Formats: sequence, structure tokens, C-alpha cells
Amino acid sequence: MGIMSKLAKGGMAKKVMDEARKPQNQRKIKDAVSKFRNKGNSSGTKRP
Repeated sequence: MGIMSKLAKGGMAKKVMDEARKPQNQRKIKDAVSKFRNKGNSSGTKRP
């Protein structure tokens, strides 16, 4: 059972990496990361 779960996880990781290499998906990832970063910075209080 352990070997099968490792193979399944490896297959899913390969699929994710293949999709992340596509230019349209890279743009989506960059937009999501920038939204996340801006959301965290807009709390209204500045730290020294």
C-alpha cells in the first residue's frame, strides 16, 4: 500500500509541475502570489 501511495503522489507532483510550466498558468500563479502579498500588506498598521 505504501508503494502505491508514493507512486500516486509522484504522479500528482509531476502533473502539477507540468501545468506550472505553461505560460498562461505562470501568469495566473504570479497574479495570485501578488494578490496574496498585497492582501497581507494592506492591514492598515505599519511596522517599524
